[in-house]
Amino acid sequence: RLGTMPPLTPQVFWAQRHKDIYLRVELSDAQNLDINVNDNVLHFKGQGHGAKGDNDYEFSLQFLKPVKPVVVHKSTQRQVNITVKKQEHSWWDRLTLQERKPLFLAPDFDRWLDESDAEMELRAKEEKINKISIESRVPKDPFSNLKRGYLFMYNLVQFLGFSWIFVNMTVRLFILGQDSFYDTFHTIADMMYFCQILAVAEVINPALGLVRTGVFPAMIQVVGRNVILFVIFGSLEEMQNKAVVFFVFYMWSIIEIFRYPYYMLACIDTEWKLLTWLRYTIWMPLYPLGVLAEAVAVIQSLHIFDETRLYSITVPKPLDLSISFSYTLQLYLVLMFLGLFINFRHLYKQRRRRFRTKKKKAN
Repeated sequence: RLGTMPPLTPQVFWAQRHKDIYLRVELSDAQNLDINVNDNVLHFKGQGHGAKGDNDYEFSLQFLKPVKPVVVHKSTQRQVNITVKKQEHSWWDRLTLQERKPLFLAPDFDRWLDESDAEMELRAKEEKINKISIESRVPKDPFSNLKRGYLFMYNLVQFLGFSWIFVNMTVRLFILGQDSFYDTFHTIADMMYFCQILAVAEVINPALGLVRTGVFPAMIQVVGRNVILFVIFGSLEEMQNKAVVFFVFYMWSIIEIFRYPYYMLACIDTEWKLLTWLRYTIWMPLYPLGVLAEAVAVIQSLHIFDETRLYSITVPKPLDLSISFSYTLQLYLVLMFLGLFINFRHLYKQRRRRFRTKKKKAN
């Protein structure tokens, strides 16, 4: 019967943090527990099923350093968990005052941490508490859901628009081959007009504080693309049948079919690792290639502007001069590559910051 044999010692596992001592006593269906700390010694008595079957079990541990007399314990069907608070927050070299470890005592590897790991865990907890404290003091934005809904719909519409462009151009390329290069503008222009006019919101959104990106990099890209689309392609019929239109539109659409769904999912706090990698990686070769295609389009249009005198400025007498718009475009070429450098640097910093943050979270 229970209690007919002399008290036995259960198997005890231990771990620590800077503030606490954790003990796990291997005693299932424990009852009649008596656990207390007197004179820095933990006394445990109880009945249950341990290594020697159903019996009385007890043990005592004299701690290495002072602990608080309050003991917190919780019994489960399989074990008894005990937490003891240290008097001072410090890391102990061992658990007991005696140097030789008791035979029934072993490390709890499920909870075991080295001192450096425990410090990192402590810092992480403190940072989380500080973050919660700061967030609790910051008043909640009553329009937060409305803003997220607007941004989600904006990115969804742009994703659908550029997906239509990409799929349409790809299918035509497979069916018609190189012939599809020369009527790209007449087939795709209306949708591209719609998407690029809508893209003006990417300058307005950061200006209003709806997103945390910079206004200037967004302005460089939106203005640059609209100059190519509306001024170079839209106003010159001679440019609309050139193959360069295909390459400009194709580069734009490939970049955007990964960028917009990434931002769309971010609005609902969702992330796909592959999509994140593509969004922050695929632009590295495609963005310079897209700018190169735009530069080719500008260069091809120079002589057309010279011949047609479109957008040229006429200076009245006595100078009686006409300044060709091509001079403005030559200056724009320089600004285009300067914008490439600024945006490439900005996007590369974003990529490094993104993956550095993910690496820290993984560690």
